[in-house]
Amino acid sequence: MVETSIFVGIDVSEATLEIACRPSAEGWQAPNDEAGISALTERLQSLGPTLVVLEATGGIELAVVAQLGVAGLPVVVVNPRQVRDFARATGRLAKTDRIDAQILAQFAEAVRPALRPLPDPAAQELSALLTRRRQVLDMLTAERNRLRRALKRVQPSLHEHIAWLERQLDDLDHDLAELIHSSPLWREKEDLLRTAPGVGPVVASTLIATLPELGSLNRKEIAALVGVAPLNRDSGTLRGRRTVWGGRSQVRAVLYMAALASTRFNLAIKSFYQRLLAAGKPKKVALVACMRKLLTILNAMLAHNASWAPTDA
Repeated sequence: MVETSIFVGIDVSEATLEIACRPSAEGWQAPNDEAGISALTERLQSLGPTLVVLEATGGIELAVVAQLGVAGLPVVVVNPRQVRDFARATGRLAKTDRIDAQILAQFAEAVRPALRPLPDPAAQELSALLTRRRQVLDMLTAERNRLRRALKRVQPSLHEHIAWLERQLDDLDHDLAELIHSSPLWREKEDLLRTAPGVGPVVASTLIATLPELGSLNRKEIAALVGVAPLNRDSGTLRGRRTVWGGRSQVRAVLYMAALASTRFNLAIKSFYQRLLAAGKPKKVALVACMRKLLTILNAMLAHNASWAPTDA
């Protein structure tokens, strides 16, 4: 008797979880709370699915993903844009929670995205701290911009709030460092990453929290995952311009700053950048190439548990 593979799609909203299965048309709804997630976990364990797919929805999916992962279920969180493109390609233009769950199940069956290491609770806590740090930085930038145009009457209030936000930022940086150094493995990873010129504490923290695959994939796979691999745009005899697209924007943001610093202080990246400019490459193209090269080197460092070696780079 041949066993049938079961693919499950879960659409997550603030209040409810919409579940759909393929190849059967089974579907149901559960409340997005502790009791609902526990009941969903038990039901999925009895089904024994081949793959469970959810979209990244700004963090409200974390509780579901964490519990499913702890239960040993094969869960994958995918990019919403990738799923929406898949829906359009299959002619499903309508959008409701039930339809979204069905599309996710169909996406799981057709595409079968690879299982990735899921962040453990400490990694999720680290990710939350990084998100809060970005929020505080955004508020700090906004208040400083307001201060430039503010009348004297409101300037004391702005100065007071800016000082408070700066203290919050210091506290978050302290919490980030403390959390990383509470784990021997993470401390080792951070120490290895920090040996690369241009990689500071924020870059290392972000890579550890949001790119757990670093060190476990090859150079092409990690570049494509982050979104710094040039993608072809060819059709027939037309050869389009290669561009980078998709991937993890949060990782690319910190990688951009690291590459920018590396073009000044990292001799290997600096010489690579200058060679590209001398060859006539635009500065932005050369900088993206530096991002990809730096990511490749960091990936190799973690894969081989080796510190930065400029001669090898």
